[in-house]
Amino acid sequence: MKNHTVTDSPYGPLTLVAEDGSLCGLYMEDQRHRPPEETFGDRDDDLFTETEEQLAAYFHGELKEFTLELRLTGTPFQRSVWEQLRLIPYGETRSYGELAEALGNPRASRAVGLANGKNPIGIIVPCHRVIGAGGGLTGYGGGLPRKQRLLDFERGAGLF
Repeated sequence: MKNHTVTDSPYGPLTLVAEDGSLCGLYMEDQRHRPPEETFGDRDDDLFTETEEQLAAYFHGELKEFTLELRLTGTPFQRSVWEQLRLIPYGETRSYGELAEALGNPRASRAVGLANGKNPIGIIVPCHRVIGAGGGLTGYGGGLPRKQRLLDFERGAGLF
């Protein structure tokens, strides 16, 4: 059974979705690949206390690694990419090619990019930490301005 809530953040409202008590979605407004609202289940503001506390600590610069129980639903390849994202340290970035190499398939950078774009748990599974081969910003489901703000924030240039 799914439940959801909406919480405020420095990046606008975030919709949190849980399935059977495990976080399975974190979506920004106007996010690409955002599922329809009717798939989020009933609203339950009490279910997400720990998630909201960890997000608040992150946005205050006090938390660098989330310790939430996650339910990542996707293809085996997508899940392997999302697990690689979780290994990128706070304040650092990796290219799509570097992630493809880490997965043992250096020619899969495009597939890595597609999987990255479908990440259902933004911020907590830090897809914003992935950049182009030349170091430039490339696609982000929450929009490139948000991606830049998140990267600047993690590099200490913009604590909230």
